[in-house]
Amino acid sequence: MDSRRRRVPAMAPEERRAALIEATIPLLHEHGLEVSTRQIAHAAGVAEGTIFGVFESKSQLVVCSVVKALDPQPTLDALAAIDPATPLRGRVAAAAELVHSRFTENAQLMNEARKLVFTNAPDPEAQARMAASRQRLHDAVVGVFTPDAARLRITPERAARLLLLHCGANAFGPFGEPGEFSGADLASLLLDGIQLRETEHDKC
Repeated sequence: MDSRRRRVPAMAPEERRAALIEATIPLLHEHGLEVSTRQIAHAAGVAEGTIFGVFESKSQLVVCSVVKALDPQPTLDALAAIDPATPLRGRVAAAAELVHSRFTENAQLMNEARKLVFTNAPDPEAQARMAASRQRLHDAVVGVFTPDAARLRITPERAARLLLLHCGANAFGPFGEPGEFSGADLASLLLDGIQLRETEHDKC
C-alpha cells in the first residue's frame, strides 16, 4: 500500500486557507490548542511550510479554525425550522434541546476559544465575530418566544436570555448534568416556575 502523503492539486490562496481550516477543526476537537502544524499539514495533505504561505502563524490558523468551528449557522437554521404553529411549550422545549446540544458538543472547544481569543492571543476581530455569533443565536431564540409575547410576563428577549443562561450553566457549570438535560423540563421551568399554583384552600 502506498503510504506516502496524498498529493493535493494546486489551489488559490483562499481555497488553500479554507482547506486548511477544514482540516484543522477535527484536530482541535481531538487535541485542543496543542494541535501541531505537522498534524494539520498531514491531515490536509500538504507540506508543513504550505501553512505559512497563507497564514502568518499557527495561532492565526487556529483562531480562524475556532471561529469557523463555532459558526452557529446550523443551529440557527434548526431554530428557524421550528414550526411557529407549534404550541409555545413545544417550541421552547425544541429550542432548548438544540441550544443545549450545541453547547455540549462544543463545550471543550468553546473553553479553548475563550482562552485563545481573549487571553493567550487577544484578537479583537475574532472577539467581535464571536460576539456577533452569540447575538445571532440570542436573536434566533427570541424568535421562538415572540409569537406568544403577549402571554409572557417578561419580554421575549429576557426569556431567550434565561434559556441560554440555563443551557450554558448546564453545559459548562460545576453543577451541570448535561446527560440529564431535558428541553421539556426547561420549558416547564421557564413557563410554569417551580411553585405549585395556589388553590382557594391555600388562600384561606
